[in-house]
Amino acid sequence: MILGIDAANIRTGGGVTHLSELLRAADPPAHGFRKVIVWSGRSTLAQIEDRPWLVKAHVPVLDKGLAQRSLWQRFELSGRVRAAGCDLLFVPGGTYAGDFQPMVTMSQNLLPFDWGELRRYGWSRLTLKWLLLRWTQGRTFRHANGVIFLTEYAREAVLKITGPLPCKTAIVPHGIRDRFSQTPKEQHSLDRYSNEHPFHILYVSIVDMYKHQWNVAEAVASLRRRGLPVMLDLIGPSYPPALNRLNRTLARHDPAGEAVRYLGAVPHDEMHVRYAQADLAVFASSCETFGQIVTEAMSAGLPIACSDRSAMPELLRDAGVYFDPETPAAIEKSLKRLLDSPVLRAEKARAAFELVQQYSWQRCAHETLSFLRECRHDSAKDSQ
Repeated sequence: MILGIDAANIRTGGGVTHLSELLRAADPPAHGFRKVIVWSGRSTLAQIEDRPWLVKAHVPVLDKGLAQRSLWQRFELSGRVRAAGCDLLFVPGGTYAGDFQPMVTMSQNLLPFDWGELRRYGWSRLTLKWLLLRWTQGRTFRHANGVIFLTEYAREAVLKITGPLPCKTAIVPHGIRDRFSQTPKEQHSLDRYSNEHPFHILYVSIVDMYKHQWNVAEAVASLRRRGLPVMLDLIGPSYPPALNRLNRTLARHDPAGEAVRYLGAVPHDEMHVRYAQADLAVFASSCETFGQIVTEAMSAGLPIACSDRSAMPELLRDAGVYFDPETPAAIEKSLKRLLDSPVLRAEKARAAFELVQQYSWQRCAHETLSFLRECRHDSAKDSQ
């Protein structure tokens, strides 16, 4: 069989990471796929390692804007898939408007299906974008031969909007690179730290409306005022209105910059170093399909204070200390509980580290290709 992959709209962030890591770990011939063809733009293809069975098909129009890419996907992709003799099309981006069958897609963005989270953006261009994605992805899911979800929570949340899907579905979590793995370090009491050499709390994520960095910053600034030698590092790009809200919070609660530092974006291939330098991770998102950052912190052997919303409890289970991400006092309470107890920090870090061992890109690749093969065989039976 020949597998085609539509990566027309896979350009940055987690989508590129998923595709590149999936193909790095994959063994398509073992699943009956002698060739894999990926259609995408130059920058995405450059991040995918060469393999004997892989054809990286560069399409110049896919280096252009969303409108051009969408038109190509709608009117040209299906013909190219047929001309290449593909037996199955995989659409990890979640949106497909062509007519090739069989087709399997993925749900990697929960935000379009969560009206409560969309309301945080008001009536903006971004809100309209998410609503359009809700419609296009919902349509794609209903016309697919199979849909892959990253967590059970995400599947249930999407199905509440789309209704039952007429196709097969599967839960296939993302993996994690070995470079993040670090045996949990020895935990010390806070008297080993000082304002000059503080206990470092790390929050990695885009500064966005549903990530609540301002609440975490307020909580850490309060701990610092109470005499605890802590410092919060915020790492990630930013959505301007959310960054403005964060800056207003810092101006009120930490004007001297003693408790919180916003470091901006850091290249992903350097992030394992940042985790290794931290003493504790915090994650305050209220809408996640999976929570890759949580699994990275788990693999880095860090104790974790975590939002109790969305998919996080499914990933972290009882290996973290949870809080309401919209309540600074609740965040402060969870952090204080971990800070006060080296024993609890060590216990949670060890539990998280053991739990995360089940997540690997090898497992992700195997389960993804197994599901793709099942969907192809089911489609072949139905057509007989």
